[in-house]
Amino acid sequence: MNLSSLNFFRGLQRNNQQFAIIGLGRFGRAVCSTLYNLGYEVLGTDIDKKRVNQILNDKLATHALQMDSTEPGALKQAGIFEFETVVVAIGNYVQESIITTLNLKEAGVPYIVAKASSEIHSKLLQKVGADYVVYPEYEAGCALARSLTKQSILDRFDLDPDHSIVEIIVPDQFHGKTIAELQIRNRFGLNLLAIIQDGKFEINPEPTRYLEPGSVMVVVGCNKDINRLPT
Repeated sequence: MNLSSLNFFRGLQRNNQQFAIIGLGRFGRAVCSTLYNLGYEVLGTDIDKKRVNQILNDKLATHALQMDSTEPGALKQAGIFEFETVVVAIGNYVQESIITTLNLKEAGVPYIVAKASSEIHSKLLQKVGADYVVYPEYEAGCALARSLTKQSILDRFDLDPDHSIVEIIVPDQFHGKTIAELQIRNRFGLNLLAIIQDGKFEINPEPTRYLEPGSVMVVVGCNKDINRLPT
């Protein structure tokens, strides 16, 4: 799992071992299969019987069933109200998404993750009780723009809209210099967390450590400061 995927799955890191996924389109299917492959018990649901059968045939969930999540009785009968974490992955159907989220909230589900298809949709989901909202298309667009303009960044984990942890190829200007000589914190306002060389992490490297061609830095800080690093 890379840093980008952690941006979403950090919202699912709770003590429970069971998750319910409502909506088995591309996004819901990906969440379902990833959690299942990580060893969690996963219930996948969708109003489309073909999607449910596909999940079962591909063995991407512990259980899967067809149901209409806008009906509180169907959610209750399926036992979804008993789950600690429920992911509402039906973002392309705004009304159904909002009604489902509201049903879960009113039933007391402790943690609700919901997919949004637009900024307005995201705000509505938060209003009706979603604890964590993901906006995959927007986030993918931002990631693409960053990769096109800052190709030296290998991976990014957004802490909030203004701060990130990134893996970045050590710039040519840094080669052969020690961490102390570079003064990354004073010059760029960034904290150096680790150096990666030949696939091995060196956490909190010594100030006397030389940076070599082909190595990677892991830094944390403000996005504006990260963008000031040489390429």
